[in-house]
Amino acid sequence: MKKLNIKENQIETVFQSKFMNVYDMHYKENSHYYNASRRIKENLVCLKNTEEFQNMRPDAVSCVLILNMEEPKLVLCHEFRYPTGQFLLGVPAGLMDEEDCDVIETAQREIKEECGIHVKREQISIINPLLFSTPGMSDESNALVCVKVDSIQNLNADGCEGSELFDGYSLLTIEDALRILKNGKDDNHIFYSVYTWAALMVFVSKMWL
Repeated sequence: MKKLNIKENQIETVFQSKFMNVYDMHYKENSHYYNASRRIKENLVCLKNTEEFQNMRPDAVSCVLILNMEEPKLVLCHEFRYPTGQFLLGVPAGLMDEEDCDVIETAQREIKEECGIHVKREQISIINPLLFSTPGMSDESNALVCVKVDSIQNLNADGCEGSELFDGYSLLTIEDALRILKNGKDDNHIFYSVYTWAALMVFVSKMWL
């Protein structure tokens, strides 16, 4: 089936703010599709040609943080996610700043802010350069990276500011991760995000070795 080629003049801005916009895409006459996006109208994913799509950069970076010891552990944080009203088990993550052209630099910044750990570039590898979270309603995307550290002294979120709220950390063994995957909830019986699921899967599959 031939794909739809949506033009900029078919897109109406419904709501606009610093971190989130809503667009009404009139993809054909009398038909509407709403898109929640972090992007300005001119940079929406639906307007990109195939080459631009294949080479675009993600909106954010999510980090699979692994304490690489004799018994490796996956480091996850409990962050308050306002749309759910709950502290969710999650990965260190953050938006790519406009001046940031580098996924690795963004990962370094977020690990420092949300975990208090300084990591070097060579400790970070890209698992997937871009993943869409919920493409049925949003063009938001994340790069997924793996960060391996040999030790952790003092986990803290002292570098965070604004709306970010944290309530501690979980250091999971492979056995712990398998249990949480099987249960579909964390040990507090709370559901988690697709990026947490991805981090758990990366960890238990040992693809990071």
